[in-house]
This record gives sequence, C-alpha cells and structure tokens, in this order.
Amino acid sequence: MGGRRKFIKHSLLSTLAGIPLAGNAGSLQTFRKEEKTVKNFTPQVLSTWNHGMPANDKAWEVLNSGGTIVDAVEQGVMVTENDLSNLSVGLQGLPDREGIVTLDASIMKGDGSCGSVAFVRQVKHPITLARKVMEKTPHVMLAGEGARLFAISEGMPIEQEELSPKAREAYMRWKENAKYQPVINIENHDTIGMVGMDENGAMAGSCTTSGLAYKMHGRVGDSPIIGAGLFVDEEVGAATATGLGEEVIRICGAFLIVELMRQGRTPQEACEEAVKRAVSKSKDIDNTQIGFLALNKEGEFGAFAIRPGFNFARHHGQGKSLTDARSWYK
Repeated sequence: MGGRRKFIKHSLLSTLAGIPLAGNAGSLQTFRKEEKTVKNFTPQVLSTWNHGMPANDKAWEVLNSGGTIVDAVEQGVMVTENDLSNLSVGLQGLPDREGIVTLDASIMKGDGSCGSVAFVRQVKHPITLARKVMEKTPHVMLAGEGARLFAISEGMPIEQEELSPKAREAYMRWKENAKYQPVINIENHDTIGMVGMDENGAMAGSCTTSGLAYKMHGRVGDSPIIGAGLFVDEEVGAATATGLGEEVIRICGAFLIVELMRQGRTPQEACEEAVKRAVSKSKDIDNTQIGFLALNKEGEFGAFAIRPGFNFARHHGQGKSLTDARSWYK
C-alpha cells in the first residue's frame, strides 16, 4: 500500500510540474495570454441573397470603424429594411391577405443573448427593436401590439401605415383572384439573414423580414424564432435561413446546422443535411424553397438550398463576392 501511495504521489507531482501554480500569478497570466493568442480568426460577414451585398458593405464598414459584431449585423440589415425597392423586408414589403404589412426580426450574440419581435406593425427597423428586447428586457420575444408599445416606450418612431407603391400594385393584382397560396422567392429576394465574426472570434447574427406574401393575418415565420431562422453559438458557429418559414420551423433549421457543426460537420455538410431533412419533412415540396447559410469558428462557410436561385454575399479582408449556392434539385 505504501509503495502504491508513493507511486500515485510521484505521478501527480510529475503531471502538475508543467502547469503554472496558483501562487505564481505572473506565470498563470502569461499562460492564459498565450493560450488566447494561439487562435487566429477570420473576420467576415455573410448574408442571404443579392441584397446582402449593400447590407454587407455597411456591416463591414461598421466593423472596420471599431463597431462590435453585434453593431455590424444590426446596421447591416437595416440597409435592407430601408430599401424601398425590396418587397420582402421592411415596411415596403408585400402585405398579408388583409393588405397589412407585419414584420418579424431577430438578433443573437455568440454568448446566447438574443431578442426578437414578431407580427409587429409600423416599426421601420424591427431589427433594432429586437436588439432592444435583447438588451433592455428580461424576455426573448415580444409580439404584436406589445412589441409596438415597447417600441413607443423606447422612443422609436411609429410610421404611417400605408403600402408602398410597388407593394400596393402587386397586392391589387393578387386581389383579382385572391388565391391563398404561398408566394416564395419573389424577385430572387426573401428574408435577409446575416451572420458574422470579428477578429477576436466574437460572433453574432441577425434576421429580418416582412414575411410570406399574402399570408393569413397573424402568421409568423421562422425569422424571429431563435433556433429556426437564426442561431449563434460562438464556440461552434452560426447559421441563418431564408425561404418558406414553416418548413424551417419544422426542423429547427438554424439550430440543427450549428449542432451538426458541433459534431464535426463542415458548414457546407451541415447545410446540405438540413436541406435533406427539410425535403423529407415537407408537406408540399413543389411550392417550397429554403436556403441555409452557415459560418463556423474556423472561418469556413457553406450554403445550400432546395432548388436553384439562392445566392449569398460574403465580405472579408480580401474582398467581397456574390455566390450562387448549390441546391438539392439541379
């Protein structure tokens, strides 16, 4: 027994010999500093669709001027919320079948902090309201009139409720038959989802939309649902979704992709597996389009869609690009 105790004691001391002791604070701080600087991160911003190019321009500008990654993903998608030519994001978007525009948005930090708003009216920048929910309330989501009242309490302007000229024209054409059927991938645009990482490895994401055109009044899609349209865990990566929200919600798309990356899949492999899962669960695949976009901690990225037409924008230190994603159907 005595020999065994001596052996264990000797082994334990040998193991501890290479570890800085608590009393040696300087050595411990040096050890931690060196540990933190070993990893090199690749700052970049990615977003869905070609309207992601101007959104990324703004996000990249914010990052380069000293803003945080959360500032970048918020201000980046605000560009799209302001774009009067866009019919799928912001108050200028296509209305529900009652002729009313309702908006959804979410924002999330890599540490798990998140906020969202759903079915909100008359708020020009729902992404900013979602951030206020994250930072100024104990909640994750506010919806409908409660979200609008919170915006008023925070001093956000309330806009006059009227359709943009382009949206009104499209709505009047739709009313001629008033057939309720999901209208997906309008003008090769849809929800804008954005994910990004800064030079320190901090990650964040945002997602904002006016939702499915001519939806039932009160319908909420995947964009404001954390884990469906957006999920970020900076220990692993981030993912966002675009397309028919019901199909994304059914598989918890963004969360699924991040968890697949946690298990060792590349972002591309994870996006492809999520699309495969969505296809297998779809109730109406002929009228369904989904696109996924993902970024991992190593700076690798991936994108995949059910059918052709989905593209994504990427900004990084060496430039920027707009890329057509591969798809399940060719």
